[in-house]
Amino acid sequence: MKQFFKFMFASCLGSALMLIVLMIITLVMISSSSNKTVVVKPQTVLYMNLDYEIPERTTEQDFTTTLMEFRDNITDNSGLNDIIANIDYAKNDPNISGIFLELSSVGTSTANIEELRHHIVSFRESGKFVITYSETMAQNAYYLATAGDEIYINPDGMLDIHGMASQIMFYKNLLDKLDIEIQIIRGPNNKFKSAVEPYFLDKMSDANREQMTKLLNSMWYQVVSDINASRGISTQRINELADNLALTFDAKVALDEHFVDGLVYRDQIIARIKELANIDNSKKINILTNSQYASARPAPKAKANKIAVIYANGQIIDGEGDDNTIGSITLSKAIREARQNKKVKAIVMRVNSPGGSALASEVIRREVELAKAEKPFIISMGSYAASGGYWISAEGDHIFADPTTLTGSIGVFGTFPNAKKFMNDKLGLTFDVVKTNENADFGSMVEPLTPYQLAMLQKYVGNTYNDFTALVARTRGLRQSYVDSIGQGRVWTGADALELGLVDEMGGLDKAIEYAANAANLTDYSLKDYPQQESLMDMLLKGDIQEPYANALMKKKLGNNYKYIETIENITKVDGVQALMPFIIVE
Repeated sequence: MKQFFKFMFASCLGSALMLIVLMIITLVMISSSSNKTVVVKPQTVLYMNLDYEIPERTTEQDFTTTLMEFRDNITDNSGLNDIIANIDYAKNDPNISGIFLELSSVGTSTANIEELRHHIVSFRESGKFVITYSETMAQNAYYLATAGDEIYINPDGMLDIHGMASQIMFYKNLLDKLDIEIQIIRGPNNKFKSAVEPYFLDKMSDANREQMTKLLNSMWYQVVSDINASRGISTQRINELADNLALTFDAKVALDEHFVDGLVYRDQIIARIKELANIDNSKKINILTNSQYASARPAPKAKANKIAVIYANGQIIDGEGDDNTIGSITLSKAIREARQNKKVKAIVMRVNSPGGSALASEVIRREVELAKAEKPFIISMGSYAASGGYWISAEGDHIFADPTTLTGSIGVFGTFPNAKKFMNDKLGLTFDVVKTNENADFGSMVEPLTPYQLAMLQKYVGNTYNDFTALVARTRGLRQSYVDSIGQGRVWTGADALELGLVDEMGGLDKAIEYAANAANLTDYSLKDYPQQESLMDMLLKGDIQEPYANALMKKKLGNNYKYIETIENITKVDGVQALMPFIIVE
């Protein structure tokens, strides 16, 4: 009888959960069907608030986003692809008068902001206005704003320009207190592969400090140079004001130093926009968000010839992936489908990855090699294309990067925890083992590696690093000894990587697509995105709902601090040898 009630309760619970899911689907469908068709009226202004984590491409039928919309009244979550497409289309849309950027911060990397700046400058060249306003404006928001015509902040607001910094959290002392040892194996002389340093150091190594200083100075130089070109403020003066936090706490200084064009309230900005758009002051401005305008834009006409755009976004893992994770099975399948599609004449792979599993990277690289033997295969590097991200890129015919893209990190490592003392001394737990072979217990986290096991692992990691440097030497036409000298796990900016021969050209995704079209002798073509995004029903059937939603809530709650958790997860969730960038820069 107990078993009967147990099964009956489980059945009722399952039915109730399914009913809830169906109700949510119904709500989504009703919400979607009730949305009015967006009409782009004359004198419309395209409104952009980019204070959210901007994905590489807009997620179609994202259940997580839908739930967040119901919960937090989110109105826009457009991907970088739609934002750029909106800017480019609006440039020639007679009904769009200009763009209003209301920016407190921008939820993407400096490299992606560079791409956005390029498209905004092109938009302005059409004769239309771009105006920016915020009560307080973060450094990355100001960097984007300088691509526009006019910049305004609130009279009591702040312009937070203070330079770039990278802060790393070290856990050595915590691990010592817990009696947990992290056994680390790095590639030969991989002194710059600093992802493992927090496990055994309490501060940066000299090598890591050297690379971080070089990286940040290179990125900051690009930002300051662009501000100088846009606003006519000398780089020396920008640095002086940043050093003294002079702009952060006094809006009037920002005005006096020509960083902004006025200190005004939001109603005054509305009046200014009406003036620029030739709208009568008694009328309302017709505002469209990115998501609204994207739905109103006519879909590009399908052409017989296509260029595949393959999105490789996130950490590289073995197996299945999604929009935020590069799975070796998922991405390999996407590359293979693009190769076998006779309508696809060229392929562009957009890489935005700090790396991950070395084995998964090699599986993907092989598919790139097969594809480029049949069609032009072009690489577009986004925010990151480092370590495993560079591994899967190296085979491409031509590599584009932005000046502040983080790339290189040609190096590998492995980590094996030893929690024997923690178990014995802290928890009072002991272990014993019976085994058939000498190393049958290899990989146990309650015993340290033996000298033999450590030697074998070091050999394996060394061979993987040799394979990595040999790959780069072969594909880039370089000596392997030279690749080793600029490798050793060191991360470079795109600008430095160009000089070192690791990339071919500076430019964003649009330039990569243009190059691919020329390589395939195409003048009339359309784009086809890969991998195909999951539908809402696919996500429900697979049960992939809870974790993405929980992560989205955590990101919203923790803001930039979420990156610390994400970095630890990235290092700990990959099995085997890792080709992973040693840090994430939070701007």
